[in-house]
Amino acid sequence: MDKNTITGFVLIGILLFAFTWFNQPSPEQIEAQQRYNDSIAKIELQKQLEEQKKSTTSSLPLEDTSLPDSAKAALLEQSFGVFSKAMSGTNETITLENELLEVKFNTKGGNLAYARLKEYDTYDSLPLVLFDETQTSLNIALITAANKVVNTSDLHFKPIKGSDPHSLTMRLEAGEGSYLDFIYTLPANEYRMGFSVESKGLNGVLSPSTNALEMSWQQSARQLEKGRKYEDRYTALYYKYMDDKVKNLSETGSDNEKIPEQIKWIAYKNKFFSTVLISSDGFESVVLDSRAVEDPGVLMKFASSMSVPFDLQGNTATSLQYYIGPNKYGLLHSYDKGLSSDERLNLERLVPLGASVFRYVNKYFIIPIFDFLGQHLSSYGLIIFLLTLIVKIVLLPLTYKSYMSSAKMRVLRPQVEELNAKYPGQENAMERQKATMELYSRAGASPMSGCVPMLLQMPILIALFMFFPSAIELRHESFLWASDLSTYDAIVSWDAQIPIISTYFGNHISLFCLLMVIVNLVYTKFNMEMSNTGQQQMPGMKAMMYMMPLMLLVFFNQYASGLNYYYFISTLMTVGQTLLFRYTINEEKLLAKLEENKKKPMKKSGFMKRLEDAQKMQEEQLRKQKEQRKRK
Repeated sequence: MDKNTITGFVLIGILLFAFTWFNQPSPEQIEAQQRYNDSIAKIELQKQLEEQKKSTTSSLPLEDTSLPDSAKAALLEQSFGVFSKAMSGTNETITLENELLEVKFNTKGGNLAYARLKEYDTYDSLPLVLFDETQTSLNIALITAANKVVNTSDLHFKPIKGSDPHSLTMRLEAGEGSYLDFIYTLPANEYRMGFSVESKGLNGVLSPSTNALEMSWQQSARQLEKGRKYEDRYTALYYKYMDDKVKNLSETGSDNEKIPEQIKWIAYKNKFFSTVLISSDGFESVVLDSRAVEDPGVLMKFASSMSVPFDLQGNTATSLQYYIGPNKYGLLHSYDKGLSSDERLNLERLVPLGASVFRYVNKYFIIPIFDFLGQHLSSYGLIIFLLTLIVKIVLLPLTYKSYMSSAKMRVLRPQVEELNAKYPGQENAMERQKATMELYSRAGASPMSGCVPMLLQMPILIALFMFFPSAIELRHESFLWASDLSTYDAIVSWDAQIPIISTYFGNHISLFCLLMVIVNLVYTKFNMEMSNTGQQQMPGMKAMMYMMPLMLLVFFNQYASGLNYYYFISTLMTVGQTLLFRYTINEEKLLAKLEENKKKPMKKSGFMKRLEDAQKMQEEQLRKQKEQRKRK
């Protein structure tokens, strides 16, 4: 081998080494690839589970009466090994209950199969059962040492009740001295139930590579409130990452999501109630799915598959927890008291209070006032009235400032009309606008000064819009003719499905909604007359202003009567405030003050200066365009 050949091989080696070095994956890429591989492995395992379950089920000899018992036992032994005895047994139901909750467990599968909230009932006065055995299931896939897949949902557990009446152990026996326990603990006066998975002697029974349990959990969301479409808007699958971030799948239709990161809990949420499965160590390789259905009495079907850490040696239990209860902000928030930020559950996020600033307004302003009033008053109609009154008092300075802005514009209307007469026609629009803005500026009036206070009120108004439909405290609370402030108050109903109308409006007319619309129409007419500044309006603007209250009837007819009641009395209070301002503010003195302002040296605000600069630029452009047309 000559020198040139050796040099070539060395250079090729250096190039290969450099290429390998500079193209090696980063730690983030390695982690992403590992997550991808794990997800692929999970999918393959799920396929294997389904195929094996089908083939095993089809070959089970339990229903074949022609086979002797010994042959059945031999076939079961071949398919399920040490778990073969658990394939047969009677399906029993064991109950745990406390003052708030009644839960039942099936010996087949050893799982939670029924939950009833004792302090609540459905919209039609039936016991509030979140789910029964036909609507929920939880399965753990066990891989045996012989590489067989066994599903706990197919196996019979042995119930073991100890001295504690609030605790139940469901035991899956796996031979002499070997077993898998599902331990449930329901403390007194609690919606949270402990759920731990413990094992003994399974080393050698299960695959030696077992370090996690592959779980799948399904549940149907029942219709519990009056008005399916309205409840649909608040029914969804929620989940929380190990940090504070809480997300949810679509509330308006079917959706699914693969989560590469660890998550703390998964919640199957109805409008006012939730079933939450919580893991102390976090769920991994999570796949979530929600399906909108048209089944009578069922809103959605939820499904999750995930893995949780498992100690095959039996030294450490897999610690889980159920929350089965109401979406009540104060209750859910109380679970995080005294906990560090990384330990908090943030279950209060199940209550939709709006995002960012709107949630803060609800959390630190609306809810404390609402809860305080609720501690001293029993009528929630009166509580809503007082809450609205407090909000109106808090916003009074902004409302007054907004009214004063419109009042200044109104008393200057005769002078604006003189300018309209001085500069008539579209060809004088720029001169007319410039003269009007100069009048306002010299008098100390600004069209924008009335808009800013209104914008500052919006966070509170939107926060209240989010709060009332989510407040479980209004559920089944009556006021005047409304039997339930958490749903619509129909005075007229019909069964016929009318195209478009039934879809968007509903098959009823809500009285509080109708009253709210009527008051808004009256206020719109009154406000348009009060705020007439004499300036020309866009064509059709007046008709549009009247259409907006009518659209509220379509939009809010299926919303909670408590929300419509709030809008009704809020608008009434606004009318009252406007009348109070109208008859207590002397507009002659106001006009005299504005005339005095004209005599003072004019100070231009930054906004007015920018507006004038924009007008000058526009005038210059128009002048150039006219000159160009003349030259042509």
